[in-house]
Amino acid sequence: MLTEGTIIALATPEGSGAIGVIRLSGEEAFRYTAAFFRPKSRRPWDEIDANNTVLGDFEERGVIIDEVLLTKFKAPHSYTGEEVVEISCHGSSYIQQKIISCFLSKGVKPAQAGEFTLRAYLNQKMDLSQAEAVADLIAAESEAAHQLAFQQMRGGFSKKMEALRQELIQFKALIELELDFSEEEVEFANLNELRSLLNNLHRDISDLKNSFNYGNVIKKGVPVAIAGKPNVGKSSLLNALFDEEKAIVSNIPGTTRDTIEDTLILDGILFRFIDTAGLRETNDTIEAIGVERAREKVKKASVLIYLYQNDTDAKIIANEIQGLMHKGLCILLVENKIDLNQNSHSLNLANEIESVLEHESDLISIGISTKNASTLKPLKNHLVTVVQNMKSESNLIIHNSRHFHALSEALKAIETIQDGLDHALPGDLLSIDLKEAIHHIGSITGNIDNDQDILGAIFSQFCIGK
Repeated sequence: MLTEGTIIALATPEGSGAIGVIRLSGEEAFRYTAAFFRPKSRRPWDEIDANNTVLGDFEERGVIIDEVLLTKFKAPHSYTGEEVVEISCHGSSYIQQKIISCFLSKGVKPAQAGEFTLRAYLNQKMDLSQAEAVADLIAAESEAAHQLAFQQMRGGFSKKMEALRQELIQFKALIELELDFSEEEVEFANLNELRSLLNNLHRDISDLKNSFNYGNVIKKGVPVAIAGKPNVGKSSLLNALFDEEKAIVSNIPGTTRDTIEDTLILDGILFRFIDTAGLRETNDTIEAIGVERAREKVKKASVLIYLYQNDTDAKIIANEIQGLMHKGLCILLVENKIDLNQNSHSLNLANEIESVLEHESDLISIGISTKNASTLKPLKNHLVTVVQNMKSESNLIIHNSRHFHALSEALKAIETIQDGLDHALPGDLLSIDLKEAIHHIGSITGNIDNDQDILGAIFSQFCIGK
């Protein structure tokens, strides 16, 4: 079994540094550690208090390998729920590997990826969604992503899922009670109350599902494509946003032949900017590949900054945008080089472009000059606002694709149940779809023992077989 025995791994990144932390977990973690650790206080191992840090020497056969700090966590009051020891040693790669090899020679197993958190889940220190949040918290690259992961790890999302699951369980319990007493014509479930319950569940799950678009871009970063005709200033805009030379700038059309990407954090939100090749018809094979890649990048973007100059025909711009539009794409129509026109943004041209598009998309229109950093502030503010507007009405935000899929499937099952009630389907058929919905909701937190839950709900509230 994956969770048997005592495991060990380096808990800090590999390589040299000030310190390294080595973690052991398992029922014999204390016994293995006592063979190597000599506290400076000379206190016996059994007298070292749990949840305290102790200074001592790590020795092998009387040879001191390093002076370390050791923390002892007694089960079940540890991260994994098992005996846990954390050893803080100096950050030498040699020292770290030497300490680990000492334990391995005694029979301790190297931990597999995620095994400490897996044991925490199996020992009920956290549920499945909280365990997933640990990985998200570690991978968070922005304040907003950190907040989402931390909220999930603290259990707010889990509590909501359990509340939804319990409502479905109660619903199923009532339906199954009616089946058990069908010959006696005893009615436990009020259909109007059941419909109201289903409507509330449908609303809550829909709100959570709709929050995924916002949560996903916060977690992974908002993909922003910068597109437009050659020489309109796309690379200059990228350089101005990052205040450094990210892309080559030239008066020669077609200089950018491939996509250039980098990340920038604005108001705690991570944006992934993509500078693309200028959009035009070309006989240059390499440039043509760049143009095609540019269109592919826009297809995957959440935001499009379409850059243009005020001497461009509105129909040409509108046709180009129409060819780039896709569902969920927010378009920022940005006139560049307003410094050539007394820093004046041509609203007439912007309105003409919107008119040609016939309101096929909500457009935000602004003017900038890549030579004047102050004109970029409104653009940055609009980017932040676009993301904030993605946020749904739900107080909880989902950002995990597995959770999104589970909620989608649960929603389908609930819609089937609603349709079944409307068509007066028998309880045994409704019960099948209810079990399906309970399974999908429970799968989010790893709590999918539906049958036991339903039995518990029945016996706790009603006197069966009296």
